Amino acid sequence: MTLTFVGHGYVGLVTAAVFANLGNTVYVIGRTPEKIEALKKGKTPFYEPGLSELVSENLKAQRLIFTLDYNPAVKLSDVVFIAVGTPPQKTGDAELSGVFDVVGNIAKNLEGYTVVATKSTVPVGTNKKILQLIKENKPQKAEFDVASVPEFLKEGTAIQDTMHPDRVVIGTESERARKVLTDLHEPFSAPFVQTNLETAELIKYASNAFLATKISFANAIAKLSELSRANASEVLDGIGYDKRIGRQFLYPGPGYGGSCLPKDVRALHSMASDLSYDFGLLSEVESINKQARRDLVIKTKKLLEDELRGKKIAVWGLAFKPNTDDMRESPAIDIIELLKREGAKVSAYDPEALENAKRVVSGIVFEKTKEDCIKNAECLIIVTDWDEFKETSLEKIYKLMKKHNIVDGRNLYDPIKAKNLGFNYVGVGR
Repeated sequence: MTLTFVGHGYVGLVTAAVFANLGNTVYVIGRTPEKIEALKKGKTPFYEPGLSELVSENLKAQRLIFTLDYNPAVKLSDVVFIAVGTPPQKTGDAELSGVFDVVGNIAKNLEGYTVVATKSTVPVGTNKKILQLIKENKPQKAEFDVASVPEFLKEGTAIQDTMHPDRVVIGTESERARKVLTDLHEPFSAPFVQTNLETAELIKYASNAFLATKISFANAIAKLSELSRANASEVLDGIGYDKRIGRQFLYPGPGYGGSCLPKDVRALHSMASDLSYDFGLLSEVESINKQARRDLVIKTKKLLEDELRGKKIAVWGLAFKPNTDDMRESPAIDIIELLKREGAKVSAYDPEALENAKRVVSGIVFEKTKEDCIKNAECLIIVTDWDEFKETSLEKIYKLMKKHNIVDGRNLYDPIKAKNLGFNYVGVGR
């Protein structure tokens, strides 16, 4: 098939590259000349394992075409995917102006029959508005159907998640569109969830909100475990063996972040309010998530006798998770701001996110190596669980630090070994 993706962020670029790799001709439309020119040279705008190679391979095969123009891309396409961002407004509602701008441009360039499929995360009812907007702006003879095909990829494993999804959700009222999208996704060998538009839209929000709830639940159990002298890891192992619950996402730490979970929790809460339902559970999910970040700083203060002013605190990990350079809603941002407020001298290191971090964090020292980061530090806070940190020996850390305090926000190290070496060690839920 011939496809068009409008948007080249995580969702648009990764999914476009995967579909091109399956033999489709794929256009990717952007709006920034510099970014499109870079993509034409195979330079991806963000770090994602394997993506640069996949883009370069399909550029050479002429299956992946980057452009600023909707014509002829939309006219030639069997399916046009909307994959632009829907950032949160101050109210928590999703900002949809970018989506509707794109829809207007798509509508004007339709020719023949086209499926317009939304991959952007949008509130319930948005695709019905898209349908109406296209009707009002399309050429008279053009035929189209609208569908909601939400994505469920995770940064750091986005290519694998796209190629081997747990399910493919297709929401549409058109059997013709359903057949086109089913045929397109057939190579993925995943279960199909066939729904109407509204159900598909809500599945996406419900999925992310539930994952966020699991993370906050794990942090609440960790807090309770610390207060009761239980071991949170063993508690969560114990409940995770239950097939109804599972162990995934039941890991305590500095809380969730990134481009999806925080905004989607807020958007679902706001959506519920618009329907006169107080989804109070989600308010508590957010509250626990914020407290998880504060708790790491509280533990740091306790190790340093409640005085951080003038003391060097090392932070390992800036991206919200490993294998990405994404700083959006990263727990490290709040943790660093809290440390600065206490007068600490903060040094920080991340294998991939340093340049992005410099755009959102100021007043600290960014180090090029993890060793420079902890040299002469009085406490190390581990925020992101990069393999590079897991593989660093406690003996090496001990030699470089001025004082031997570790707040292990990801439970990377054995607390008994750390204490035997002479560290004051604190994990999460231990």
